[in-house]
Amino acid sequence: MTNEQIKALIADLSIEEKAGQLLQVAGNFYDKDSLTTGALDYFKITDKELELTGSILSISGAEKLKKIQDECMAKQPHHIPQVFMLDIINGYETIYPVPMAQGASFNPDMAKKCAAMAAIEGSAAGIHVTFSPMVDLVRDARWGRVMESTGEDSYLNGVLGAAMVEGYQGDDIKSKGKMGACVKHFAAYGGAEGGRDYDTVELSERTLREEYLPAYKACIDDGVKLVMTSFNTIKHVPAAGNKWLMKKVLRDEMGFDGMLISDYGAIVEMVNHNIAKDEVQAAELSINAGVDMDMMSLCYVHGLKKLLEEGKISQEMIDEAVFRVLSLKNELGLFDNPYKDASAEDEKKYILCDEHRKLAMEAAMDSFVLLENDDKMLPLSKDESVCFVGPFVDSKKVYGSWTFPSNDDSIVSIRQGIENIGAKNVSYAQGSQFLSNNMKLKNGEILTYDDEAKEKLLKEAVDAAKSSSKAVVCIGEHAQFTGEAASRTNITIPEEQMELLRAVSEVNENVVTLVVNGRPLELAEGKKLSKAVMVVWFPGTETGNAIANVIYGNNEPGGRVPMSFPYTVGQEPCYYNRLKSGRPNNGTLEQGYVMGYIDQIDKMLYPFGYGKTYTEFEYSTVEIEEKTGEEKPVLTLDKTLTASVVITNKGQREGTETVQMYVQDLFGSVCRPVKQLRGFEKVTLAPGESKKVSFVIKEEMLRFYNIDMEYTSEAGDFKVYIGPDSETDNFAEFVI
Repeated sequence: MTNEQIKALIADLSIEEKAGQLLQVAGNFYDKDSLTTGALDYFKITDKELELTGSILSISGAEKLKKIQDECMAKQPHHIPQVFMLDIINGYETIYPVPMAQGASFNPDMAKKCAAMAAIEGSAAGIHVTFSPMVDLVRDARWGRVMESTGEDSYLNGVLGAAMVEGYQGDDIKSKGKMGACVKHFAAYGGAEGGRDYDTVELSERTLREEYLPAYKACIDDGVKLVMTSFNTIKHVPAAGNKWLMKKVLRDEMGFDGMLISDYGAIVEMVNHNIAKDEVQAAELSINAGVDMDMMSLCYVHGLKKLLEEGKISQEMIDEAVFRVLSLKNELGLFDNPYKDASAEDEKKYILCDEHRKLAMEAAMDSFVLLENDDKMLPLSKDESVCFVGPFVDSKKVYGSWTFPSNDDSIVSIRQGIENIGAKNVSYAQGSQFLSNNMKLKNGEILTYDDEAKEKLLKEAVDAAKSSSKAVVCIGEHAQFTGEAASRTNITIPEEQMELLRAVSEVNENVVTLVVNGRPLELAEGKKLSKAVMVVWFPGTETGNAIANVIYGNNEPGGRVPMSFPYTVGQEPCYYNRLKSGRPNNGTLEQGYVMGYIDQIDKMLYPFGYGKTYTEFEYSTVEIEEKTGEEKPVLTLDKTLTASVVITNKGQREGTETVQMYVQDLFGSVCRPVKQLRGFEKVTLAPGESKKVSFVIKEEMLRFYNIDMEYTSEAGDFKVYIGPDSETDNFAEFVI
């Protein structure tokens, strides 16, 4: 359809049909067995209202969606097709690592490939749009949804988010195997106070613009088709009704002209925020802010006609929103083919195919972060006696809280992976439950067992550890203790599992701890009790095969920490690129009146960018190649600089290093971060091999909001750091 044809169709729609096109409802109303991702008890919709809806979420399956599409189009007076949307966060059925783990990979090419794989499977199952990527900047590990973000750095988030958009959408979302992407949650959802999900966000406009908005902008610049509003407030106004945020910032400044959709119930929740007295006023605020689609509330359906009659909104405002909804459907090709790629044959062909499983395994291995490796505990030898203990040895719940495989049998457990690799002299024991007795999960399930069963499990693990040369303890977060609505005041490994680690370490000095997690955890005690520690996140379908290949040395762990790990939760929020204090701390407790704590050194246990390999790398000093005749190299508006190091593999095996470049602005009209990531490159070297790694420094990398809130760079002195993580002190100086 042309734009003129879309506008002609809109002119022929009744106000009820227009409001219906702006409503998205859950798939439960069409299939009682479909996924539920939010509350339903408040949502009372009539059959007539349901017939006019424009979009359905959280339901999939080619034949099922074809049938629903036929039924909906038959009932809709103008036979307008539905657009089906789903949270495909880290895979559809072939599940790759959670986004936090993808952040750890520092690998945009892998992120793009994985998103493309998810689009192939999801579109074959009838899905047109995924609610991904989530590029919310996160600095507080207490927030459960950190697992859906790629970390604490806006530059890394933007690079990876844009790569995911490219993977999902390709050059044309109408193409087979492609789907629309929806960047979320606009804006600053990850800045919730205290790490409490859905809580308020209180940021200066400078911090919002410099740190939180750039990753969204990177996705918009890459052509993302949808943006989703966040639940939180910005400047004391909920995002779903924040006209300044959505029209001035998102539309006018960032140039986004696609469809803007609310999060689940976010428009009606403005009543709870006490900014709207009822759903009609909530509709007024939201439509005025330019929100096109109301996900799972009836504010638009019940409010737009009344508001129009009262003259509080214009017909043009409604038509503009409907135009963007219908334009998305048109871009997807739904007016010509309402099923798009839905195909039972393609589902069988692509879902969990060998090629996809191989990619999922590669992505998992690329995300594992080796934190400790004393005495070269890893990699293991297939001939040495090893026991694998812990509740994750046989668990299939290793795919995160926003992935929903139809059958856990597709997941490869750690035990299965070890068996597949052919390791000898291996034993297994569960060792403990996931959580303490009578612990209630997010879904209402209560875990119960008796003390006798607990002691039996522990004894089996201890006996196995006594008779093995090494013990691999597989522990971490229960899947329901991370993700949405899973904020925690403690970010510890459950005590039940820590008791197992302590008991095993008492009888075996060669402990390797594998940590399954969706967020940074307190690992200081685990570090003391283990000679090797590796974070594997929630790896997905190929969990066991990926872990087996890495710990037995067929591959190496490729990840680096994308979000700082604290010593203790009391340090949260913690992040590497903070502002410098007037009373800086040198990392000890013996300092007196300086910034920090009296009971904890002011350092992170594992800083952003940190991670080990199975070999050792050596860096040369940083060199800035351009010779300017000045005492220090000079960067100008029309001239770049190139900073380089020579990196050498000093070990005995091939390895891959993630070389990271950071820039520090030494003086500014406002306080500047101590460091900011501005580039990275993964380099694979054979033993003894060296390579020169170079990064181009551009003036635009150094811009910020100055004292007058102008986005510009300022003349002055800078340092460029190149090293293995954010705490590198390998630098050279330049001026601008």
